[in-house]
Amino acid sequence: MWIHEGGISTPLIAHWPAGIAGTGTIAPQVGHIIDFMPTFLDLAGAKYPAEFAGRRLTPLEGQSLVPVFHGAKPADRTLAWEHEGNRGIRAGQWKLVAAYKGQWELYDLATDRSEMKSLAGEQPERVKELAAEWQRWADRVGVVPWDQLPGAKYAPSDSYRKKSERR
Repeated sequence: MWIHEGGISTPLIAHWPAGIAGTGTIAPQVGHIIDFMPTFLDLAGAKYPAEFAGRRLTPLEGQSLVPVFHGAKPADRTLAWEHEGNRGIRAGQWKLVAAYKGQWELYDLATDRSEMKSLAGEQPERVKELAAEWQRWADRVGVVPWDQLPGAKYAPSDSYRKKSERR
């Protein structure tokens, strides 16, 4: 549920000897769980439908990882997300994140992968641009504010809560 690199940056271990080039290697590309469905469809040679049972479907957000399996670098893209009111967007080396009810924090992942120093105060225009891009994404995909959802009153126990997490 956490939005900083320590909470969201996890390795993907893929094993497919007949289909993955460079076995035993590490590919540093950025991917997201939203890439799984496009990858599975690509491997199956299937297309995601635009409509099902007379209902228009939301288009997939991800991209296939098959080209990465074959050694290619994925196309540049911006990734945005929201989980339990925590929100973030990553565009290239820049990452803008905010914990639920918190202020935006800006990090340059090329120089500060551990997200030790927020640059939000030094780069307010970049914060404004990325926050606007996040909001366009949220509007497009239908993000509902966390406090408007059933069960939104949930809060982790004090022993689980991060010291920096707001109540």
